[in-house]
Amino acid sequence: MNKINKKLQENKKLLSIYFTAGYPTLNDTVTIIQNLEKSGVDMIEIGLPFSDPLADGPTIQASSTQALKNGMTTEVLFNQLKNIRKTVSIPLIIMGYFNPVLQYGVEAFCKKCQEIGIDGLIIPDLPVDVYNEQYKATFEKYGLINVFLITPQTSVERINFIDSISNGFIYMVSSASVTGSQSGFGDEQTAYFKRIANMDLKNPQVIGFGISDNKTFTQATQYAKGAIIGSAFITYITKNGINTISTFLKEFNT
Repeated sequence: MNKINKKLQENKKLLSIYFTAGYPTLNDTVTIIQNLEKSGVDMIEIGLPFSDPLADGPTIQASSTQALKNGMTTEVLFNQLKNIRKTVSIPLIIMGYFNPVLQYGVEAFCKKCQEIGIDGLIIPDLPVDVYNEQYKATFEKYGLINVFLITPQTSVERINFIDSISNGFIYMVSSASVTGSQSGFGDEQTAYFKRIANMDLKNPQVIGFGISDNKTFTQATQYAKGAIIGSAFITYITKNGINTISTFLKEFNT
């Protein structure tokens, strides 16, 4: 069974952390992953930086720009991760845009992911229909779960279609804006969380965008299986470095 599916079966709320590969410095990637697992994180999203990150807020954009300047590429990331499964056992997901995957070759990219032990991919700009018609078989051949995003504006019909072709979790974007931290969720977002929860989808939901502290994590996971922290974590390691990650994670009692 895929590590993501195993993790989703656990009787707890899941904490996933997103960070940008190659940031703050090029060779921090593996150390960050190891420190996150030691600190009790359930899943990790490894951001593959791209020069035109449409859905990312300023914090993640800045980290991507720096990572690219540091020399991060798809090939460098794969080389960094080649022995990751010798020390890390939790689910690992690569999150990035479709252009670098296409440039590398979709099948070659998926094959490499399988070789190094990546469990899934999140590619926000890969259209659901295109994935279903052209790439689903390839992803499944290499044991990769593809995670789709939904927003408050996604139609019921589209959500049901995404649910029907998914085999892991659905990434619920908390708002229609770009990524970033916020102080809490309002009535409109809470209503959206409730509405999706009441759809009784076959795939569990994990909420991302705007999760920054225990308050927002608790609010989000009241209606979902887990939550993802990205910008707040990147802000923390920008200020404090990568050796005190456990301090950042102490307030999340999952």
